[in-house]
Amino acid sequence: MVDVNNERRIERRLRYYWPIWFAEDFSDTLSQGHMVDISSSGAAFSCRSWENCPHPGQRLTTRFSVPRFESEEAFNLASFTRSARVCRVDNVSDHVRKVAIQFAQPLPFRPGEQSENISQTEEILRNAIV
Repeated sequence: MVDVNNERRIERRLRYYWPIWFAEDFSDTLSQGHMVDISSSGAAFSCRSWENCPHPGQRLTTRFSVPRFESEEAFNLASFTRSARVCRVDNVSDHVRKVAIQFAQPLPFRPGEQSENISQTEEILRNAIV
């Protein structure tokens, strides 16, 4: 659970674990990561810590899908391609890094604020993965 007292974000993030593809330029070979969380202005994802892992200040092009909730029990996926700047890279382990990015253009909705009932949103996503 997030400690609200230490939270500096102005927007609630949606936590989910679906693929994200990224590269400096989409004409390059794409790398795959896994989304950790997302807001309308940025995201965090995990990736392997190989020599081409993104670094702070780097510009990336990303491609990903975000669940867009339509009712209490259903959602569609909205797919996006966004240019982004790498804000931070954290070591999770010897083989995994967590990369925080800020989008050049925000998403047209707030992914983490689509439902008043966050636990219900998380349950819908868990059931969709099974």
